[in-house]
Amino acid sequence: MAGGLVALLDDVAALVKLAAASVDDVGAAAAKASVKATGVVVDDTAVTPRYVEGLAPERELPIIKKIALGSLRNKLLIILPVIMVLSQFVPWALTPILMVGGTYLAYEGAEKVWEIVSGHREEQAEAGAVDEDAVVSGAVRTDFILSAEIMVIALNEVDTEPFLSRLIILVIVALLITALVYGVVGLIVKMDDVGLHLAGRDSGASQRVGRGLVKGMPKLLSVLSTVGIAAMLWVGGHILLVGVDELGWHALYDLVHHLEEGVAGVAGIGGLLAWVVNTLASALIGLVVGAVVVAVLHVIPRRTKHDEATTSH
Repeated sequence: MAGGLVALLDDVAALVKLAAASVDDVGAAAAKASVKATGVVVDDTAVTPRYVEGLAPERELPIIKKIALGSLRNKLLIILPVIMVLSQFVPWALTPILMVGGTYLAYEGAEKVWEIVSGHREEQAEAGAVDEDAVVSGAVRTDFILSAEIMVIALNEVDTEPFLSRLIILVIVALLITALVYGVVGLIVKMDDVGLHLAGRDSGASQRVGRGLVKGMPKLLSVLSTVGIAAMLWVGGHILLVGVDELGWHALYDLVHHLEEGVAGVAGIGGLLAWVVNTLASALIGLVVGAVVVAVLHVIPRRTKHDEATTSH
């Protein structure tokens, strides 16, 4: 799926260049910035489908539309003005702010892991109808962190451009990325409906493809839900890993870099292995930091209340 997203993003970037013929430099910079953020785009695309689990089929696209609009508001009305002002006057503040967001992402991922391990997720599933407002609110909060990283990555690619050019480029990136992510998410969650349509056709080949889609999509969504949790831990941990290095504490980043170098020389797959090492290290950092926050916010207070209730009886 990642390869297809990259190819699609490249096509979109090419269209931007054509549409921006009168401002070639801006169009090219927007394309470059968009492609640079592809890794986080893939994470965002993996995270979002889990928010429509348990919803009625007819509510899936309306909910995704609401999340997409919330994502666009995040990017254009909050993130863009903030990072433009910060990059212009206090660029050093971008890293600590991103790290706060990375900690929140790590917490979100670790909380999902805790719900699975403790059985709380099943309790929620049995509780009844899904609260759509809560779904949208939670998705938009998580999207905010991913969108912030996307926009900061894009900003770093064009930080030498004049202020107005940077602004135009980041608006283009925000529109492109939002359309890409939620367009792909919409296709993923409605693919079973496409399968039902194909299964109802007269063609035997269409019917086989349709039945395959109907059977396969629930499994794909389940896998994407798991990938989404891993992506939150990975992205959150990576933000923290890079952030502490930029703030002057190099030990952790140097350790991960040393581990990467240890496998980078393997013929043929060294680059892949180095990426896997960095990803696993980032996810582990995210899990550890997230687990600490989960313990502080949920586990310790819950046990304290339980102990107080036991004592009172």
